[in-house]
Amino acid sequence: MNIRRRKHWGWGFEDQQPTPAEVRATAAGLAAHLRSALGDVTLGEVETPVPLDAVALASPRVAAPAELADICAADDHARATHALGKSYTDVVRGFRGRFIHPPDFVAHPRDEADVERLLEWCSAERIAAIPYGGGTSVVGGVTPDIDGERPMGFTGTMAGGATDSEGARGVRGTGAYNGAVSIDLTALDRVLEVDPVSRAALIQAGASGPGLEAQLAEHGLTLRHFPQSFELSTLGGWIATRAAGHFATVLTHIEDFVESTRAITPAGVWESRRLPGSGAGVSPDRMLAGSEGVLGVITQAWVRVQPRPAHRASVGVSFERFLDGADCVRALSQSGLAPANCRLIDAREARTTMAGDGSSALLVLGFESADHPVQEAMSRALAICAEHGGVVSEGGDRSGGDAVSSWRGAFLGAPYLRDVFVAMGVLSETFETAITWERFPAFHEHVTAAVREATESVAAPASRGAGQVSCRFTHVYPDGPAPYFTVIAPARRGEEVEQWATIKRAASEAVIAHGGTITHHHAVGRDHRPWYDSQRPESFAQALRGAKAAIDPRGIMNPGVLIDPSRTIA
Repeated sequence: MNIRRRKHWGWGFEDQQPTPAEVRATAAGLAAHLRSALGDVTLGEVETPVPLDAVALASPRVAAPAELADICAADDHARATHALGKSYTDVVRGFRGRFIHPPDFVAHPRDEADVERLLEWCSAERIAAIPYGGGTSVVGGVTPDIDGERPMGFTGTMAGGATDSEGARGVRGTGAYNGAVSIDLTALDRVLEVDPVSRAALIQAGASGPGLEAQLAEHGLTLRHFPQSFELSTLGGWIATRAAGHFATVLTHIEDFVESTRAITPAGVWESRRLPGSGAGVSPDRMLAGSEGVLGVITQAWVRVQPRPAHRASVGVSFERFLDGADCVRALSQSGLAPANCRLIDAREARTTMAGDGSSALLVLGFESADHPVQEAMSRALAICAEHGGVVSEGGDRSGGDAVSSWRGAFLGAPYLRDVFVAMGVLSETFETAITWERFPAFHEHVTAAVREATESVAAPASRGAGQVSCRFTHVYPDGPAPYFTVIAPARRGEEVEQWATIKRAASEAVIAHGGTITHHHAVGRDHRPWYDSQRPESFAQALRGAKAAIDPRGIMNPGVLIDPSRTIA
Protein backbone atom coordinates (compact mmCIF):
# COMPACT_ATOMS: atom_id res chain seq x y z
CA MET A 1 0.00 0.00 0.00
CA ASN A 2 1.33 3.41 -0.97
CA ILE A 3 1.16 5.91 1.89
CA ARG A 4 1.40 9.58 1.01
CA ARG A 5 4.24 11.35 2.76
CA ARG A 6 4.12 14.92 3.93
CA LYS A 7 6.71 17.29 2.52
CA HIS A 8 9.65 17.69 4.87
CA TRP A 9 9.18 21.47 4.56
CA GLY A 10 6.24 23.72 3.78
CA TRP A 11 2.64 22.76 3.12
CA GLY A 12 1.11 19.58 1.76
CA PHE A 13 2.40 16.23 0.51
CA GLU A 14 5.42 15.22 -1.51
CA ASP A 15 3.31 14.29 -4.53
CA GLN A 16 1.88 17.84 -4.56
CA GLN A 17 5.25 19.56 -4.83
CA PRO A 18 5.45 21.30 -8.22
CA THR A 19 8.53 20.87 -10.39
CA PRO A 20 11.14 23.67 -10.45
CA ALA A 21 9.84 24.73 -13.85
CA GLU A 22 6.28 24.92 -12.53
CA VAL A 23 7.45 26.95 -9.53
CA ARG A 24 9.28 29.40 -11.81
CA ALA A 25 6.21 29.79 -14.01
CA THR A 26 3.95 30.37 -10.99
CA ALA A 27 6.45 32.82 -9.50
CA ALA A 28 6.54 34.84 -12.72
CA GLY A 29 2.77 35.16 -12.69
CA LEU A 30 2.69 36.09 -9.03
CA ALA A 31 5.44 38.68 -9.45
CA ALA A 32 3.41 40.39 -12.16
CA HIS A 33 0.26 40.29 -10.07
CA LEU A 34 2.02 41.62 -6.94
CA ARG A 35 3.50 44.62 -8.73
CA SER A 36 0.82 46.80 -7.17
CA ALA A 37 2.07 45.77 -3.71
CA LEU A 38 5.78 45.37 -4.36
CA GLY A 39 6.33 47.97 -7.06
CA ASP A 40 9.10 47.43 -9.58
CA VAL A 41 11.41 45.67 -7.13
CA THR A 42 13.50 42.94 -8.73
CA LEU A 43 13.05 39.78 -6.66
CA GLY A 44 15.95 37.80 -8.08
CA GLU A 45 16.19 34.16 -9.03
CA VAL A 46 13.64 31.60 -7.88
CA GLU A 47 15.40 29.30 -5.42
CA THR A 48 14.92 25.60 -4.73
CA PRO A 49 14.53 23.97 -1.32
CA VAL A 50 17.31 22.00 0.33
CA PRO A 51 16.48 18.33 -0.30
CA LEU A 52 16.05 16.09 2.70
CA ASP A 53 19.11 14.01 1.87
CA ALA A 54 21.22 17.17 2.17
CA VAL A 55 19.85 18.09 5.60
CA ALA A 56 22.08 17.38 8.59
CA LEU A 57 19.93 16.79 11.66
CA ALA A 58 21.39 16.76 15.14
CA SER A 59 21.91 13.22 16.40
CA PRO A 60 19.16 11.90 18.67
CA ARG A 61 19.92 12.34 22.36
CA VAL A 62 17.75 9.39 23.32
CA ALA A 63 16.24 6.33 21.61
CA ALA A 64 12.79 4.86 21.99
CA PRO A 65 12.67 2.07 24.57
CA ALA A 66 12.25 -1.47 23.29
CA GLU A 67 8.68 -1.74 24.54
CA LEU A 68 7.65 1.30 22.43
CA ALA A 69 9.88 0.72 19.41
CA ASP A 70 7.06 -0.65 17.23
CA ILE A 71 5.20 2.68 17.29
CA CYS A 72 8.25 4.95 17.01
CA ALA A 73 10.37 6.26 14.14
CA ALA A 74 13.66 8.13 14.16
CA ASP A 75 14.42 8.43 10.45
CA ASP A 76 15.27 11.83 8.99
CA HIS A 77 11.89 12.29 7.33
CA ALA A 78 9.95 11.60 10.52
CA ARG A 79 12.14 13.89 12.60
CA ALA A 80 12.26 16.73 10.05
CA THR A 81 8.51 16.78 9.42
CA HIS A 82 7.87 17.05 13.17
CA ALA A 83 10.53 19.69 13.87
CA LEU A 84 8.61 22.72 12.63
CA GLY A 85 5.09 24.05 12.25
CA LYS A 86 3.81 26.08 9.31
CA SER A 87 4.51 29.72 10.06
CA TYR A 88 6.41 31.81 7.51
CA THR A 89 9.63 31.41 9.47
CA ASP A 90 9.02 27.66 9.81
CA VAL A 91 8.63 27.38 6.04
CA VAL A 92 11.77 29.46 5.47
CA ARG A 93 13.79 27.34 7.88
CA GLY A 94 12.57 24.12 6.30
CA PHE A 95 13.18 25.47 2.79
CA ARG A 96 16.77 26.25 3.74
CA GLY A 97 17.31 22.96 5.58
CA ARG A 98 17.53 24.51 9.05
CA PHE A 99 15.91 22.06 11.43
CA ILE A 100 17.37 23.33 14.69
CA HIS A 101 15.11 21.45 17.13
CA PRO A 102 14.12 18.06 15.68
CA PRO A 103 12.51 15.59 18.07
CA ASP A 104 14.69 12.67 19.04
CA PHE A 105 12.01 10.38 17.66
CA VAL A 106 8.36 10.42 16.66
CA ALA A 107 5.76 8.20 18.31
CA HIS A 108 2.55 7.13 16.53
CA PRO A 109 0.25 5.79 19.26
CA ARG A 110 -2.48 3.43 18.06
CA ASP A 111 -4.70 3.84 21.09
CA GLU A 112 -4.87 5.43 24.53
CA ALA A 113 -2.85 2.61 26.07
CA ASP A 114 0.07 3.60 23.84
CA VAL A 115 -0.28 7.22 24.95
CA GLU A 116 -0.28 6.14 28.59
CA ARG A 117 2.88 4.07 28.08
CA LEU A 118 4.60 6.95 26.30
CA LEU A 119 3.85 9.47 29.02
CA GLU A 120 4.88 7.04 31.74
CA TRP A 121 8.24 6.52 30.03
CA CYS A 122 8.71 10.25 29.33
CA SER A 123 8.03 11.09 32.97
CA ALA A 124 10.44 8.45 34.23
CA GLU A 125 13.23 9.53 31.86
CA ARG A 126 12.47 13.26 31.94
CA ILE A 127 11.74 13.45 28.21
CA ALA A 128 9.68 16.35 26.90
CA ALA A 129 6.44 15.15 25.25
CA ILE A 130 5.12 17.32 22.39
CA PRO A 131 1.56 16.47 21.23
CA TYR A 132 1.28 16.72 17.43
CA GLY A 133 -1.86 16.70 15.31
CA GLY A 134 -1.51 18.08 11.79
CA GLY A 135 1.59 20.13 12.55
CA THR A 136 -0.06 23.31 11.27
CA SER A 137 0.83 25.55 14.21
CA VAL A 138 1.97 29.02 13.13
CA VAL A 139 3.20 30.02 16.60
CA GLY A 140 5.86 27.43 17.41
CA GLY A 141 3.40 25.22 19.26
CA VAL A 142 4.80 21.89 18.00
CA THR A 143 8.49 22.78 17.79
CA PRO A 144 10.47 20.66 20.29
CA ASP A 145 12.47 23.66 21.52
CA ILE A 146 13.21 22.46 25.04
CA ASP A 147 16.35 24.59 25.42
CA GLY A 148 14.29 27.71 25.91
CA GLU A 149 15.38 30.00 23.11
CA ARG A 150 13.20 33.09 23.31
CA PRO A 151 11.00 33.36 20.19
CA MET A 152 11.17 36.12 17.61
CA GLY A 153 14.46 37.43 19.01
CA PHE A 154 12.67 38.84 22.06
CA THR A 155 14.73 40.50 24.77
CA GLY A 156 13.99 42.92 27.56
CA THR A 157 10.77 44.71 28.35
CA MET A 158 7.36 44.20 26.79
CA ALA A 159 4.72 46.77 25.98
CA GLY A 160 3.36 48.33 29.14
CA GLY A 161 6.64 47.80 31.02
CA ALA A 162 6.14 44.14 31.91
CA THR A 163 9.34 42.12 31.97
CA ASP A 164 9.96 38.53 31.08
CA SER A 165 10.27 37.53 34.73
CA GLU A 166 8.66 34.14 34.36
CA GLY A 167 11.13 33.07 31.71
CA ALA A 168 13.95 34.01 34.04
CA ARG A 169 12.66 31.92 36.90
CA GLY A 170 11.39 28.97 34.87
CA VAL A 171 13.19 25.85 33.71
CA ARG A 172 13.95 26.73 30.11
CA GLY A 173 17.58 26.71 29.14
CA THR A 174 18.58 24.79 32.27
CA GLY A 175 19.05 21.36 30.72
CA ALA A 176 16.02 20.04 32.58
CA TYR A 177 15.15 17.52 29.85
CA ASN A 178 17.07 14.59 28.46
CA GLY A 179 15.36 14.70 25.08
CA ALA A 180 12.06 15.29 23.27
CA VAL A 181 9.51 13.04 21.59
CA SER A 182 6.81 14.21 19.19
CA ILE A 183 3.55 12.31 19.80
CA ASP A 184 1.74 12.15 16.45
CA LEU A 185 -1.97 11.43 17.01
CA THR A 186 -2.98 10.92 13.36
CA ALA A 187 -3.52 7.16 13.78
CA LEU A 188 -6.41 8.00 16.12
CA ASP A 189 -8.58 9.19 13.26
CA ARG A 190 -12.02 7.60 13.57
CA VAL A 191 -15.54 8.77 14.26
CA LEU A 192 -16.35 6.29 17.02
CA GLU A 193 -20.03 6.97 17.61
CA VAL A 194 -22.82 9.17 16.30
CA ASP A 195 -25.84 10.23 18.34
CA PRO A 196 -28.44 11.37 15.77
CA VAL A 197 -30.98 12.28 18.45
CA SER A 198 -28.80 14.79 20.30
CA ARG A 199 -26.81 15.51 17.13
CA ALA A 200 -23.38 14.76 18.52
CA ALA A 201 -20.45 12.58 17.54
CA LEU A 202 -17.57 11.01 19.42
CA ILE A 203 -14.43 11.61 17.35
CA GLN A 204 -10.82 10.70 17.97
CA ALA A 205 -8.41 13.60 18.30
CA GLY A 206 -6.19 12.67 15.35
CA ALA A 207 -8.99 12.88 12.79
CA SER A 208 -8.22 15.51 10.14
CA GLY A 209 -10.78 17.94 8.85
CA PRO A 210 -11.47 16.07 5.60
CA GLY A 211 -11.33 12.70 7.39
CA LEU A 212 -13.91 13.50 10.03
CA GLU A 213 -16.18 15.28 7.54
CA ALA A 214 -16.13 12.26 5.21
CA GLN A 215 -17.11 9.95 8.06
CA LEU A 216 -19.84 12.30 9.30
CA ALA A 217 -21.19 12.60 5.75
CA GLU A 218 -22.09 8.92 5.89
CA HIS A 219 -24.65 9.94 8.51
CA GLY A 220 -25.77 13.07 6.67
CA LEU A 221 -24.06 15.27 9.24
CA THR A 222 -21.26 17.81 9.41
CA LEU A 223 -19.22 19.60 12.07
CA ARG A 224 -18.77 22.64 9.80
CA HIS A 225 -15.54 23.79 11.40
CA PHE A 226 -13.35 24.89 8.51
CA PRO A 227 -10.16 26.73 9.53
CA GLN A 228 -7.72 27.63 6.78
CA SER A 229 -5.63 24.64 7.91
CA PHE A 230 -8.64 22.31 7.50
CA GLU A 231 -6.90 20.01 5.00
CA LEU A 232 -4.21 18.91 7.47
CA SER A 233 -5.21 20.00 10.98
CA THR A 234 -7.00 17.73 13.45
CA LEU A 235 -9.83 17.84 15.95
CA GLY A 236 -7.44 17.49 18.88
CA GLY A 237 -5.30 20.31 17.56
CA TRP A 238 -8.35 22.52 17.12
CA ILE A 239 -9.41 21.96 20.72
CA ALA A 240 -5.91 22.34 22.15
CA THR A 241 -5.45 25.68 20.38
CA ARG A 242 -9.04 27.02 20.54
CA ALA A 243 -9.13 27.18 16.76
CA ALA A 244 -11.68 29.37 15.01
CA GLY A 245 -13.37 28.18 11.87
CA HIS A 246 -16.14 28.56 9.33
CA PHE A 247 -18.72 30.61 11.20
CA ALA A 248 -17.90 34.32 11.36
CA THR A 249 -20.47 34.95 14.10
CA VAL A 250 -21.88 33.11 17.14
CA LEU A 251 -20.21 29.66 16.84
CA THR A 252 -16.77 31.04 16.07
CA HIS A 253 -14.41 28.77 18.06
CA ILE A 254 -14.18 24.99 18.35
CA GLU A 255 -15.11 25.01 22.05
CA ASP A 256 -18.57 26.19 21.01
CA PHE A 257 -19.00 22.71 19.48
CA VAL A 258 -17.41 20.67 22.27
CA GLU A 259 -19.75 18.60 24.44
CA SER A 260 -17.07 16.70 26.39
CA THR A 261 -13.38 15.90 26.13
CA ARG A 262 -11.05 13.10 27.13
CA ALA A 263 -7.29 13.40 27.60
CA ILE A 264 -4.44 11.31 28.94
CA THR A 265 -2.23 13.17 31.40
CA PRO A 266 0.91 11.98 33.20
CA ALA A 267 -1.29 11.60 36.30
CA GLY A 268 -4.11 9.69 34.61
CA VAL A 269 -7.28 10.17 32.57
CA TRP A 270 -9.02 13.54 32.32
CA GLU A 271 -12.58 13.06 31.06
CA SER A 272 -15.55 15.35 31.42
CA ARG A 273 -19.19 14.35 31.60
CA ARG A 274 -21.13 14.61 28.36
CA LEU A 275 -23.69 17.39 28.88
CA PRO A 276 -25.40 20.08 26.79
CA GLY A 277 -24.34 22.63 29.38
CA SER A 278 -23.28 22.87 32.99
CA GLY A 279 -22.76 25.50 35.66
CA ALA A 280 -20.80 23.17 37.92
CA GLY A 281 -17.66 25.14 38.67
CA VAL A 282 -14.70 25.63 36.38
CA SER A 283 -15.36 23.70 33.17
CA PRO A 284 -12.96 20.80 32.58
CA ASP A 285 -13.67 21.13 28.85
CA ARG A 286 -12.86 24.82 28.78
CA MET A 287 -9.70 24.19 30.75
CA LEU A 288 -8.45 21.75 28.11
CA ALA A 289 -9.52 24.06 25.29
CA GLY A 290 -6.52 26.26 24.66
CA SER A 291 -4.22 24.22 26.93
CA GLU A 292 -1.89 23.64 23.93
CA GLY A 293 -0.62 20.31 25.19
CA VAL A 294 0.73 21.51 28.54
CA LEU A 295 -1.77 19.49 30.60
CA GLY A 296 -2.01 16.27 28.62
CA VAL A 297 -2.78 14.63 25.29
CA ILE A 298 -6.35 15.07 24.07
CA THR A 299 -7.46 11.72 22.63
CA GLN A 300 -11.15 12.15 21.79
CA ALA A 301 -14.13 14.44 22.17
CA TRP A 302 -17.86 14.51 21.83
CA VAL A 303 -18.73 17.41 19.51
CA ARG A 304 -22.02 18.92 18.39
CA VAL A 305 -22.79 18.21 14.74
CA GLN A 306 -25.58 19.29 12.41
CA PRO A 307 -27.26 18.42 9.13
CA ARG A 308 -25.62 19.82 6.05
CA PRO A 309 -27.09 23.17 5.03
CA ALA A 310 -29.76 22.97 2.37
CA HIS A 311 -30.28 26.71 2.03
CA ARG A 312 -27.44 29.11 1.25
CA ALA A 313 -27.00 32.64 0.00
CA SER A 314 -23.82 34.68 -0.34
CA VAL A 315 -22.95 38.01 -1.87
CA GLY A 316 -20.11 40.50 -2.11
CA VAL A 317 -20.79 44.07 -0.98
CA SER A 318 -18.38 46.91 -1.79
CA PHE A 319 -17.63 49.92 0.40
CA GLU A 320 -15.71 52.99 -0.63
CA ARG A 321 -13.90 53.10 2.71
CA PHE A 322 -12.82 50.20 4.93
CA LEU A 323 -14.07 52.00 8.05
CA ASP A 324 -17.50 52.45 6.43
CA GLY A 325 -17.56 48.71 5.96
CA ALA A 326 -16.52 48.25 9.59
CA ASP A 327 -19.46 50.37 10.75
CA CYS A 328 -21.76 48.21 8.62
CA VAL A 329 -20.32 44.98 10.02
CA ARG A 330 -20.84 46.30 13.53
CA ALA A 331 -24.49 46.92 12.72
CA LEU A 332 -24.82 43.44 11.23
CA SER A 333 -23.16 41.81 14.25
CA GLN A 334 -25.52 43.64 16.59
CA SER A 335 -28.65 42.96 14.52
CA GLY A 336 -29.27 39.39 15.66
CA LEU A 337 -29.18 38.12 12.07
CA ALA A 338 -26.09 35.97 12.77
CA PRO A 339 -24.70 35.57 9.24
CA ALA A 340 -22.51 32.52 8.75
CA ASN A 341 -20.02 34.64 6.80
CA CYS A 342 -19.38 38.29 7.54
CA ARG A 343 -15.78 38.92 6.52
CA LEU A 344 -14.71 42.44 5.62
CA ILE A 345 -11.61 42.74 3.40
CA ASP A 346 -9.81 46.01 2.81
CA ALA A 347 -9.13 47.28 -0.71
CA ARG A 348 -5.47 46.20 -0.72
CA GLU A 349 -6.25 42.62 0.22
CA ALA A 350 -9.19 42.51 -2.19
CA ARG A 351 -6.81 43.47 -4.99
CA THR A 352 -4.14 41.01 -3.89
CA THR A 353 -6.62 38.12 -3.74
CA MET A 354 -8.19 39.15 -7.07
CA ALA A 355 -11.50 39.77 -5.34
CA GLY A 356 -11.43 43.43 -6.38
CA ASP A 357 -9.48 46.08 -8.25
CA GLY A 358 -8.18 47.88 -5.17
CA SER A 359 -10.67 50.72 -5.30
CA SER A 360 -12.99 49.53 -2.54
CA ALA A 361 -13.30 47.26 0.47
CA LEU A 362 -15.27 44.04 0.09
CA LEU A 363 -17.69 42.42 2.53
CA VAL A 364 -18.16 38.69 1.97
CA LEU A 365 -21.62 38.11 3.40
CA GLY A 366 -23.36 34.76 3.65
CA PHE A 367 -26.23 32.92 5.32
CA GLU A 368 -26.95 29.20 5.53
CA SER A 369 -29.47 26.88 7.16
CA ALA A 370 -30.39 23.22 7.15
CA ASP A 371 -33.96 24.09 8.07
CA HIS A 372 -35.32 27.18 6.39
CA PRO A 373 -34.76 29.59 3.49
CA VAL A 374 -32.35 32.43 4.20
CA GLN A 375 -33.49 35.00 1.64
CA GLU A 376 -35.36 37.07 4.23
CA ALA A 377 -32.27 37.33 6.45
CA MET A 378 -30.13 38.23 3.45
CA SER A 379 -32.59 40.91 2.35
CA ARG A 380 -32.49 42.55 5.76
CA ALA A 381 -28.69 42.31 5.87
CA LEU A 382 -28.41 43.98 2.45
CA ALA A 383 -30.72 46.74 3.62
CA ILE A 384 -28.34 47.38 6.51
CA CYS A 385 -25.44 47.39 4.04
CA ALA A 386 -27.23 49.94 1.87
CA GLU A 387 -27.78 52.16 4.92
CA HIS A 388 -24.01 52.26 5.32
CA GLY A 389 -23.20 52.93 1.68
CA GLY A 390 -22.62 49.35 0.62
CA VAL A 391 -23.16 48.32 -2.99
CA VAL A 392 -23.54 44.73 -4.19
CA SER A 393 -20.37 43.97 -6.15
CA GLU A 394 -20.53 43.81 -9.92
CA GLY A 395 -20.97 40.22 -11.00
CA GLY A 396 -22.25 39.27 -7.55
CA ASP A 397 -25.60 37.72 -6.81
CA ARG A 398 -27.30 35.96 -3.95
CA SER A 399 -26.02 32.55 -4.92
CA GLY A 400 -22.38 33.51 -4.82
CA GLY A 401 -20.54 35.96 -7.02
CA ASP A 402 -17.23 36.42 -8.75
CA ALA A 403 -15.68 38.51 -5.96
CA VAL A 404 -16.72 36.03 -3.28
CA SER A 405 -15.45 33.06 -5.29
CA SER A 406 -12.12 34.77 -6.00
CA TRP A 407 -11.56 35.54 -2.33
CA ARG A 408 -12.56 32.04 -1.22
CA GLY A 409 -10.16 30.46 -3.71
CA ALA A 410 -7.30 32.69 -2.55
CA PHE A 411 -8.09 31.89 1.10
CA LEU A 412 -7.95 28.14 0.56
CA GLY A 413 -4.87 28.27 -1.63
CA ALA A 414 -2.83 30.60 0.58
CA PRO A 415 -0.79 27.89 2.37
CA TYR A 416 0.39 26.50 -0.97
CA LEU A 417 1.16 29.93 -2.41
CA ARG A 418 3.35 30.82 0.54
CA ASP A 419 5.76 28.02 -0.37
CA VAL A 420 6.16 29.70 -3.76
CA PHE A 421 6.55 33.11 -2.12
CA VAL A 422 9.49 31.79 -0.10
CA ALA A 423 11.12 30.40 -3.24
CA MET A 424 10.71 33.69 -5.14
CA GLY A 425 11.84 35.95 -2.28
CA VAL A 426 8.55 37.39 -1.04
CA LEU A 427 7.85 37.77 2.67
CA SER A 428 4.19 36.92 3.27
CA GLU A 429 2.94 36.49 6.82
CA THR A 430 -0.04 37.31 9.01
CA PHE A 431 -1.00 38.17 12.56
CA GLU A 432 -4.43 38.45 14.12
CA THR A 433 -6.14 39.85 17.18
CA ALA A 434 -9.47 41.12 18.54
CA ILE A 435 -10.57 44.52 19.85
CA THR A 436 -13.81 46.22 20.87
CA TRP A 437 -15.67 48.32 18.32
CA GLU A 438 -15.18 51.72 19.92
CA ARG A 439 -11.39 51.25 19.91
CA PHE A 440 -11.06 49.69 16.48
CA PRO A 441 -10.48 52.77 14.26
CA ALA A 442 -7.58 54.07 16.37
CA PHE A 443 -6.30 50.54 16.94
CA HIS A 444 -6.24 49.83 13.20
CA GLU A 445 -4.42 53.10 12.50
CA HIS A 446 -1.74 52.58 15.16
CA VAL A 447 -1.07 48.92 14.46
CA THR A 448 -0.90 49.44 10.70
CA ALA A 449 1.49 52.38 11.13
CA ALA A 450 3.75 50.42 13.50
CA VAL A 451 3.97 47.49 11.11
CA ARG A 452 4.63 49.69 8.09
CA GLU A 453 7.43 51.46 9.96
CA ALA A 454 8.99 48.16 11.05
CA THR A 455 8.71 46.72 7.55
CA GLU A 456 10.48 49.75 6.12
CA SER A 457 13.18 49.63 8.81
CA VAL A 458 14.32 46.15 7.81
CA ALA A 459 13.90 46.50 4.04
CA ALA A 460 16.93 46.18 1.80
CA PRO A 461 17.94 49.58 0.34
CA ALA A 462 16.61 48.67 -3.08
CA SER A 463 13.27 47.64 -1.58
CA ARG A 464 12.47 50.74 0.48
CA GLY A 465 8.87 51.79 -0.01
CA ALA A 466 7.81 48.41 -1.37
CA GLY A 467 5.32 46.12 0.33
CA GLN A 468 1.91 46.47 1.89
CA VAL A 469 -0.02 45.87 5.10
CA SER A 470 -3.65 44.84 4.64
CA CYS A 471 -6.47 43.94 7.00
CA ARG A 472 -9.62 41.88 7.05
CA PHE A 473 -12.13 40.71 9.66
CA THR A 474 -12.18 36.95 10.11
CA HIS A 475 -14.83 36.87 12.82
CA VAL A 476 -17.11 39.48 14.36
CA TYR A 477 -19.01 39.84 17.62
CA PRO A 478 -21.61 42.30 18.87
CA ASP A 479 -18.86 44.01 20.89
CA GLY A 480 -15.96 43.88 18.44
CA PRO A 481 -14.16 42.42 15.41
CA ALA A 482 -11.22 40.03 15.02
CA PRO A 483 -8.86 41.92 12.66
CA TYR A 484 -6.41 39.80 10.66
CA PHE A 485 -3.42 41.61 9.15
CA THR A 486 -1.33 40.43 6.20
CA VAL A 487 2.18 41.71 5.47
CA ILE A 488 3.70 41.33 2.00
CA ALA A 489 7.18 42.67 1.26
CA PRO A 490 10.35 41.79 -0.63
CA ALA A 491 12.33 39.33 1.50
CA ARG A 492 15.97 39.76 2.39
CA ARG A 493 17.33 36.47 1.11
CA GLY A 494 19.03 34.51 3.87
CA GLU A 495 17.80 36.96 6.54
CA GLU A 496 14.06 36.31 6.31
CA VAL A 497 13.74 35.02 9.88
CA GLU A 498 15.39 38.10 11.36
CA GLN A 499 13.44 40.37 9.03
CA TRP A 500 10.09 38.96 10.12
CA ALA A 501 11.16 38.91 13.78
CA THR A 502 11.52 42.69 13.74
CA ILE A 503 8.13 43.16 12.08
CA LYS A 504 6.43 40.64 14.38
CA ARG A 505 7.80 42.33 17.50
CA ALA A 506 6.51 45.70 16.36
CA ALA A 507 3.10 44.23 15.52
CA SER A 508 2.79 42.36 18.82
CA GLU A 509 3.87 45.32 20.93
CA ALA A 510 1.45 47.62 19.13
CA VAL A 511 -1.41 45.12 19.54
CA ILE A 512 -0.83 44.80 23.29
CA ALA A 513 -0.13 48.51 23.84
CA HIS A 514 -3.42 49.48 22.20
CA GLY A 515 -5.62 47.00 24.05
CA GLY A 516 -5.87 43.98 21.74
CA THR A 517 -5.23 40.30 22.41
CA ILE A 518 -2.02 38.70 21.22
CA THR A 519 -4.15 36.12 19.42
CA HIS A 520 -7.80 35.54 18.56
CA HIS A 521 -7.33 32.05 17.10
CA HIS A 522 -3.70 31.28 16.25
CA ALA A 523 -2.88 30.25 19.84
CA VAL A 524 0.11 31.21 21.99
CA GLY A 525 2.73 28.54 21.32
CA ARG A 526 6.31 29.63 21.90
CA ASP A 527 6.27 32.62 19.56
CA HIS A 528 3.60 34.59 21.44
CA ARG A 529 4.82 33.82 24.95
CA PRO A 530 6.36 37.23 25.78
CA TRP A 531 3.17 39.10 24.96
CA TYR A 532 0.87 36.47 26.41
CA ASP A 533 2.85 36.76 29.65
CA SER A 534 2.08 40.47 29.59
CA GLN A 535 -1.59 40.04 28.70
CA ARG A 536 -2.74 37.44 31.21
CA PRO A 537 -2.89 38.12 34.98
CA GLU A 538 0.07 36.76 36.90
CA SER A 539 -2.29 35.22 39.45
CA PHE A 540 -3.89 33.22 36.63
CA ALA A 541 -0.47 31.99 35.55
CA GLN A 542 0.18 30.85 39.10
CA ALA A 543 -3.12 28.95 39.15
CA LEU A 544 -2.38 27.30 35.80
CA ARG A 545 1.13 26.45 36.93
CA GLY A 546 -0.31 24.82 40.03
CA ALA A 547 -2.77 22.76 37.99
CA LYS A 548 0.04 21.64 35.70
CA ALA A 549 2.20 20.65 38.66
CA ALA A 550 -0.62 18.49 40.00
CA ILE A 551 -1.12 16.42 36.84
CA ASP A 552 2.31 16.81 35.21
CA PRO A 553 4.66 16.84 38.21
CA ARG A 554 7.80 16.40 36.10
CA GLY A 555 6.81 19.14 33.68
CA ILE A 556 7.18 17.01 30.54
CA MET A 557 4.12 18.22 28.61
CA ASN A 558 5.07 20.69 25.86
CA PRO A 559 7.45 22.76 28.01
CA GLY A 560 7.78 26.44 27.15
CA VAL A 561 4.20 26.82 25.90
CA LEU A 562 1.74 29.03 27.87
CA ILE A 563 3.69 28.79 31.12
CA ASP A 564 6.93 27.39 32.40
CA PRO A 565 6.72 24.46 34.80
CA SER A 566 7.48 25.15 38.43
CA ARG A 567 11.16 25.49 39.25
CA THR A 568 10.85 22.53 41.58
CA ILE A 569 10.41 19.79 38.99
CA ALA A 570 9.91 16.47 40.76
